[in-house]
Amino acid sequence: RRFARSPPETLLDVFLLHARRRPQQPLLRFQDELYTYEDVDLRSNRAARVLQRHLRLSPGVTVAVFLPNSPTYVWTWLALAKLGCVMACVNTNARGQALRHALEAAGATLLLTSHGEKGWRGRSGGSGDTGGCGPR
Repeated sequence: RRFARSPPETLLDVFLLHARRRPQQPLLRFQDELYTYEDVDLRSNRAARVLQRHLRLSPGVTVAVFLPNSPTYVWTWLALAKLGCVMACVNTNARGQALRHALEAAGATLLLTSHGEKGWRGRSGGSGDTGGCGPR
């Protein structure tokens, strides 16, 4: 029945339902840290506000995400979903032509990355380190 709904139920819908029903239940364990549904919901709301305020993101915008596996990846994904943005996941192991192809195929107008990811060289020839985010 869930798949037949119109509009279809999304992972964001399911997450928000769980966050309302059981905010203190653990959702994510990373190394020695434990995050509840409430923690992740609050962090994703904060990330969505920052992305919208500083980057003026609007629904339908495609954002390439070049982040390592960490809790930040989860709330970035949820923040983009809350803003109605399309997220193009880019493998942080990709380099050179493979990375260029992934970014071009995504059609993203923005690249979100961590300070440590320097594998992409933009048209300006720079290191591709956007300091967290910036237009491609």
